[in-house]
This record gives sequence, structure tokens and C-alpha cells, in this order.
Amino acid sequence: MTIDRQTLRWNGWGLVTQENPYPDGAAQWIFIREALGMKELPSTPAKRFTDISLPKSRLDEQAISRLKEICGNNQVRDDDYERAFHARGKSYHDLLYVRAGKLEVAPDAVVYPRSPEEVEQVMAFCLKHNVALVPFGGGSSVVGGVTAESGSLERAVITLDMTLMNRVLKIDKKSMTATVQAGIYGPQLEKALQEHGVTLGHYPQSFQFSTLGGWIAARGAGQQSNRYGKAEKWLVAAKLVTPKGVWQTEDYPASAAGPNMNQIVAGSEGTLGVICEATVKIHEVPKAKDYRGYLFKDFKSGARAARAINHADVPVAMVRLSDAPETYFFQAAGSSGGGGLKAKLQAAYLRMKGLDAPCLMLVGLEGDKETVAYARQRTAAIAQKHGATAIGASAGRKWFHGRFDGPHIRDPLMDRGIGVDTLETSTHWANILPLHEKVSAAITKAMAENVPETGQRGIVMGHISHSYPDGASLYFTYIFPRKLEDEAGQWLAIKRAASDAILEGGGTISHHHGVGIDHAPWLAEEKGAQGMAALAALKKEFDPEGVLNPGKLLG
Repeated sequence: MTIDRQTLRWNGWGLVTQENPYPDGAAQWIFIREALGMKELPSTPAKRFTDISLPKSRLDEQAISRLKEICGNNQVRDDDYERAFHARGKSYHDLLYVRAGKLEVAPDAVVYPRSPEEVEQVMAFCLKHNVALVPFGGGSSVVGGVTAESGSLERAVITLDMTLMNRVLKIDKKSMTATVQAGIYGPQLEKALQEHGVTLGHYPQSFQFSTLGGWIAARGAGQQSNRYGKAEKWLVAAKLVTPKGVWQTEDYPASAAGPNMNQIVAGSEGTLGVICEATVKIHEVPKAKDYRGYLFKDFKSGARAARAINHADVPVAMVRLSDAPETYFFQAAGSSGGGGLKAKLQAAYLRMKGLDAPCLMLVGLEGDKETVAYARQRTAAIAQKHGATAIGASAGRKWFHGRFDGPHIRDPLMDRGIGVDTLETSTHWANILPLHEKVSAAITKAMAENVPETGQRGIVMGHISHSYPDGASLYFTYIFPRKLEDEAGQWLAIKRAASDAILEGGGTISHHHGVGIDHAPWLAEEKGAQGMAALAALKKEFDPEGVLNPGKLLG
């Protein structure tokens, strides 16, 4: 079973039937308008599908017929909806083009293979006819990772939608591994695994609409990565179809036979081969879960506590620390408005505790009951030592219930002239506070220099999203009034300022979103000349004709 593309928004996030979290008249609109300094919120709806046009396909009838011979008539699509749906990913930058109906970049056909053998034959077709091939899972990339770039105007491009390759092939409960086809969506994967009492435990915010292969290709991270690991940690082995044939990586639990080739697969972003199958580490479904909140007087105190939890080797699933702007914004934007007695009493209590601008930490624990109880006691003690006020499990339950809802807010914001984007990085603990301050300041300045009208402003907020003994990831969200006459230029100015600040401040250009097109200009500075030469050599070896995912990773 897979998701019918017609049930999904081709120019936004989620299902067509998704309820608008901010309907007209919602109290949140007043708060957002005032926070951004906007006198009014313009109506900026996306273009209707019936009003857009796509360029003529560069694949002739003979080419389409050959592809249908390989995969079947229903698995080769060149209709406008399929081509539009697969034109780009789901970044803010992508949606600026898609919502405006600017689909000059679109695949000439979409092919749905059902086996590695069909992928091999499609690959051979592309090599024979010099056609670009873009691997596509859920299409949830937010860095331009699945844009249907062909590499040249004359070259056709096929998007290879992997979502019919969605079976769990093997579960080994002795070794605690599972071998799974790469096109499986997150919910389908977890349902199949949990029927056997096991879990991968990988729950990114895109979980409902992203696939196993995409997680590996981008070196993704789930929200509970403290317990279950990032993709490169839980990947055991992979089977790829490359332009030079099938490549099966080693599957040993450990080996000193040179570099581990799985680490080349993770983060390869479809540029070296098409991930068809993967063997991954699995865990028993946790018997207990506990998510609860703590308030700190400032981000510095919370970061110290997060570091202490990691250094104490407490078995946590998640430690998430929001800065003061994020804590305030999401509390205010998530409320229904009004200043009732309960809200006033809560504000008075926080002021009494010295928490005028508090920072919220959410701690998630998963495992057997004894381990969770121990970890709850240890994390509470560490938080208290660093001045936290415990606020109980209700904040944790609220977050857990809505942990996949964030992307649904973007579409209604864009319908009202508001832009919202995210970016992330990671750095060492000693650099967390300086980098958080530097990137926040750079985004704030860039937004101020690129607002449509005097008096308008943007909001930047951040949080520690994933943490390790030696450092953590910083995740930033920024909201701003859109400059409707130059939306792409506005986005690029902010993106450049933030990315420059990240590299200058000692952070990586991406912790878990990947490189794609958007981050490629900054990759060389991070990897160095020798690193880039090594990546280029890998590309030349695996894909000498450059047919796979042109323009990604190496630019």
C-alpha cells in the first residue's frame, strides 16, 4: 500500500483534506500580524492547478512506450499532475515557485518501479538515451534535494518515484535488524515492524510523508535520535542500483576492512546510486514513555543542563531546549487568545519564579519501566540543579501529540503574505551559545533589510533539537512579511546571511536536512579542497555520465 498522489497537496504539505490550523478569524492572526508589524495581512493564495501550464515533455512516444515495457503502463506517468507534484520538494523556496505556477523545471515523466531489476532497466534506458534520473521518495526535501534538474536544456529528466517498493523483506529478531525496501513511508514501516514488537524509532517531523530511502540519502535525524540514532548510525547495509550496476554494501556489525562504505551511502542524496533496500537496526517497542517539561530562566542555563544530561550518560530519547522567543511564540500562537484568569495566574507565577522570558526544555524518555523511572529521576535532579522549574508531563504530552503538525502551519501563513523557513546546524558544546547568538543576529538583520515596508520585522527563534556528549544541533525557524515583488531574492538574502554566519561561526552547513541545491555553495568551505576532490572522484566512479540527480550535493 502507498499514498495516492492525488490525495496529497501538490503545492503544499500533507493531505488535501488537512484541516487548516489557522482558519480565517482565528485569534492567532492578530498576534502574528502585530508581532510582524504588519498593518494588514494580504490575501496571497496559491495558483490553482487548472491555471498552470507545464513545458512540453522532451520524451517522445517511443521513449514512453519503452519505459512502459519495463515497468508497466500504470507505472509510467507523464500527465500534468504527476509532473507538477514531482517538480520540486517542500522547502519554502520550492513552494515559492510551485505556488506561483512556475514549473519550468519539471520531470518529463515519472516512473514507479516495483523492483531493483526494474530500477536497473530504467537506469540503462537513461544511460543509453542521456536522460537525467532523479530518485524520489516522499519528496519532503527542504534543501532542493529532489528538484527535477536535468543538467542541460536539451536533456530530458525522469523522476523515479520509489514508493511502490515498500515491503519489509526480513525481520531478524536475533540480530535485531530488518531489511526493508527503500520506498516505504514512515507510518507503514512502523506499523509493519511493531506488529512484530520492534521499532526503528526514527520519527522526523516529516515522518508521515517521508520514506526510509530519503532518510538515509539525507543522513536524517528523528526526534528521538538520542536513543535511536541518526540514519548513519542505524544503517547496517544498503542495496543500490548505480550506473555501473548493483552495489551491495557490507552488513557486518563491525569491521576493520577499510572505511565503512555505508557511510558513503548515507548522505549521498541520490547522486551515486538509487537506494533500493536497506538493512537497519531495530529495537523492542518501548514498554514506557515519559515526556515532560522544565522551564529555565535563560537559554544558557538550559544548555548547561542539556550538556550535563548528556555527560551523565542518562538514557534519554530526546532533550529539546527552546530559546525564549520560540517558547513565547509557540505558546502565544498556539493559544486561542484571551487573557483569562488562568493565563494571568500562570504569568504571575512565572514572574514570581524569576521567569519573565523562560526557555522550555522537553525531555523524552523511552524504554522499560525501570529505565524510564531512573532516567526521570536523574534528569529531574540535573534540571533542578541548573535552576529549572518543573512543569510536569502536560507540556510533554502536548508536544508529543502535535509533533508532526508544524509543517501544516506554513501553507496558511503563505496564503496571508507571510514567509516561514527553517534551517539547522550543529557545533560543539563550547560553541553552542556563541553560534546561537551569531546566527540569530544574522537572520534578524537580513530580515530587517529585506522587509517590504518600514516598521515591519521578522521573528527568529531556535532550539537545541538533537544532542550528543560533544555537542548539539541548533534548529532555527524564522517568520517574516513576504516581499511579494521579489520573494525569491528576499529568501536568498536571508539564506545567505544565515549560512555565512553558520560557517563563520564554526557550525556545519547541515545537521540533518542535507545539502541538495540550496547548501551546495557552502559545502567546499566545510569539506576542504581534498574532501571535495574525493567526493568528485566518487561521483565520477559511480556515475561517469552524470545522469543521477544533477546539481545536488556537488552543485
